[in-house]
Amino acid sequence: MCCIYRARKAIPPILSRVKPAVGGEAPASGSDKKKKNKTKKIPRLEEYLQQRDYLGAMTLLEFHRDIGEREEHADLYIGYCAFHLGDYKRAMEEYKALTTQPDCPAEVWVYLACTLFFLGLYREAEEAASKGPTSLLQNRLLFHLAHKFNDEKKLMGFHQNLEDVTEDQLSLASIHYMRSHYQEAIDIYKRILLQNRDFLALKVYVALCYYKLDYYDVSQEVLAVYLQSIPDSTIALNLKACNHFRLYNGKAAEAELKNLIDISSCSFEFAKELIRHNLVVFRGGDGALQVLPPLIDVIPEARLNLVIYYLKQDDIQEAYNLIKDLVPTTPQEYILKGVVNAALGQDIGSRDLLKIAQQFFQLVGGSASECDTIPGRQCMASCFFLLRQFEDVLIYLNSVKSYFYNDDTFNFNYAQAKAALGNYKEAEEVFLLIQSEKIKSDYVYLSWLARCYIMNQKGQLAWELYLKMGTSSDSFSLLQLIANDCYKMGQFYYAAKAFDALEKLDPGSNYWEGKRGACVGIFQLILAGRESKEMLREVVPLLRNSGNPQVEYIIRALRKWAKENRVPLS
Repeated sequence: MCCIYRARKAIPPILSRVKPAVGGEAPASGSDKKKKNKTKKIPRLEEYLQQRDYLGAMTLLEFHRDIGEREEHADLYIGYCAFHLGDYKRAMEEYKALTTQPDCPAEVWVYLACTLFFLGLYREAEEAASKGPTSLLQNRLLFHLAHKFNDEKKLMGFHQNLEDVTEDQLSLASIHYMRSHYQEAIDIYKRILLQNRDFLALKVYVALCYYKLDYYDVSQEVLAVYLQSIPDSTIALNLKACNHFRLYNGKAAEAELKNLIDISSCSFEFAKELIRHNLVVFRGGDGALQVLPPLIDVIPEARLNLVIYYLKQDDIQEAYNLIKDLVPTTPQEYILKGVVNAALGQDIGSRDLLKIAQQFFQLVGGSASECDTIPGRQCMASCFFLLRQFEDVLIYLNSVKSYFYNDDTFNFNYAQAKAALGNYKEAEEVFLLIQSEKIKSDYVYLSWLARCYIMNQKGQLAWELYLKMGTSSDSFSLLQLIANDCYKMGQFYYAAKAFDALEKLDPGSNYWEGKRGACVGIFQLILAGRESKEMLREVVPLLRNSGNPQVEYIIRALRKWAKENRVPLS
């Protein structure tokens, strides 16, 4: 089953930032006005903040601090700007320094906790939040921390403390999003949008939810409204690129991501990490080993995409090592753990791993949120495939077949299920649709295709598959399959050739009996008029290749019949 690359999840902000009032300027005298007209006006801090120019605001604040002209609450402002720039470490340092001052406002502990949360220091964030005053912001933060700790009891407690105010409802929607309850999140966002049509950023969150529900075209439509007003949004441009990746291909996605590369600030680390990560995805894994490992603890999808990269490189053990300790919380994580366990289980013959994989697939495919999605149905097909219940496999694969006509992996699984149920004609047609050279060189593919050829009375094509293979354990196994299946289906000539080749490769085994039976079978077909008499000329050399004493007796009988029926044997 295919696993999809996922773009970074954007978490709706959990912080309520109230900008302190900035005092107005004193009335200017006439002479002062003349001087101001002659000089370029320096923007005020408030103007920078209104324009979302946090880098400019922080530069102004640091300049005033350096020359000794400190703005009121300058340290708070610097922490605020650093936080908005995604520089959570700098924001943390500013807030920590404030907490050491005797006149530090108590709510700074909550601001500090927010920076620690975004740095992934969840225990430290919880400790800092507990030192702050009880507030809606503190409750929202602790609500998110309970989710991070998987503490359902605390989660429900903080949930009950949420009020019907915009910030709390946004916080609730983000938890729904992170718990894969996308429709519930959409309902909250749409309700808020009805009351506040100027909250355009909510369009991005709605678009994110539709993306997660695989409604990429709907996501794109919703996103377009926001981008008309805010064309330089990092999250929105990234999401647009991800939609293009799903709707079209990696090149189209990369072209969209170029807009984000052009506008991203040199100080905006979040954008840099996001771009590096998604470029690897859009380029089919190119540069994965250089880019993804450092991002594993920064971008959640980096670990999953690195696992997918290892799977594509057939480095199954490395993929397993990377994901074995991951506790899955999303359908994508359950699916990927299932795929890795199934791959390693098949590779080393572990029934325990296959059982674990089957359970992961069943959990996703049987869940209310995923049962009617394409990945959910693929999961149920995988579950039944591992249980070898191929009739059920086809029920689920048939329901999504129209979405995967040219998908080699899907066709490989679909054809195997068809063949396992004896639908060899249809299975052969699907096997031949596969274009991937990697799959076509796999022994599973070759053995199933050979069996389909034989069952469809095309033994010559099965024999040609063997001739194209080099000498290996796989070619020996294919030879055994051809010999036995051709014998069973009455295609005795190719059965005889296969048994003859097996006898040469392993003289100590009792392949003579199979070859003898196949040669006699050819003679019976000739007598019944179902094989040409000239075929007898092929049989005699095959018999002579054996040193068994029965050979001469059989050849003598064949020569006698050939002489009586005027069939030349030389």
